Amino acid sequence: MGPRILVTGVGSAAGCAVAAQLSARGIPVLGADNSDVPGPDGAETVRIPPPGDPDWVPALRRLIDARSLNVVIPTLSEELPYLAAARAGFAEGIRLIVADPGPVALANDRLFTAWTLHAAGIPVPRFGVASDFAAAPASLAALGGPVVLNPRSAQAGQGVQVLAEAGAVDWGLVPEGQIVQEFIPGTSYLAMVFGTPVHNAMAPVAVVFEQTGPRRPGSGGGDSGSTDSGGGGTGRRVAAGEAAGIGKLALAAVRVLGLTGPVDVEIRCRADAAPVVLGVSAHFGASSASAPELLDAVLATFLLPSFNPASFRRCPAVYARVLG
Repeated sequence: MGPRILVTGVGSAAGCAVAAQLSARGIPVLGADNSDVPGPDGAETVRIPPPGDPDWVPALRRLIDARSLNVVIPTLSEELPYLAAARAGFAEGIRLIVADPGPVALANDRLFTAWTLHAAGIPVPRFGVASDFAAAPASLAALGGPVVLNPRSAQAGQGVQVLAEAGAVDWGLVPEGQIVQEFIPGTSYLAMVFGTPVHNAMAPVAVVFEQTGPRRPGSGGGDSGSTDSGGGGTGRRVAAGEAAGIGKLALAAVRVLGLTGPVDVEIRCRADAAPVVLGVSAHFGASSASAPELLDAVLATFLLPSFNPASFRRCPAVYARVLG
């Protein structure tokens, strides 16, 4: 049996983009969302509980069994921790296109992402939390100019603020759920990556776009341009031999975080053209149609049992052999 795919979060821009690509390829696809939404190109959609609801994973299991589905592609950040943790609850042979729980947890928290990348020598904007700075002047001085306040949660880029002046905010009132980052003013890139384990038959993929359109308000300090609800424009696709350092940096960030599968990495250059990683989203982004190689890679894993355990399918026999 070929791939029969469930796309969750199909009402988001990212979910719609993935479902439309599958439909265009003639691959059976069912969309699921916590709202009643139309499917792209006439694809069927069903309503399920929201991520975090105790019945979300059981509802997915019932849907998979009822429709004989064998691949699940999540497209919302808030879905990832639940699906990653519940892999063993699905039948063997069901491919869940999500990384392991540890890497997902790192990528879903911008502070954890920054700590992990910085510790590994991957360049990121200078950062901290509000309590790291006694006052706005100290923050601005430590970070070298304007700063960005960003929610630590990777969900949908809500509440981003750019602070150009020291008196723009009362640091005592800033909740701990915010990360404070240096504003990076230079050229923006979006690298769409398919991450693979170090020893694997399939090579990782990185497709880089220079973001030439207008920036979203508050963009520039770690607010990923590939958020769940973001738009689909990505700008100019960068040729393979151009800006090679951007793709290498994105692949290095994905490898350090331990992510496998589709990942969006936002990178921006400093005034001296040195690139830094602003944000990471561990799922298909809204612009994935511009990089069909990522969906090609997902479909290829369906045919590669040697890709286990990072082929997104659980394989209990592997652990049974280890235990003797």
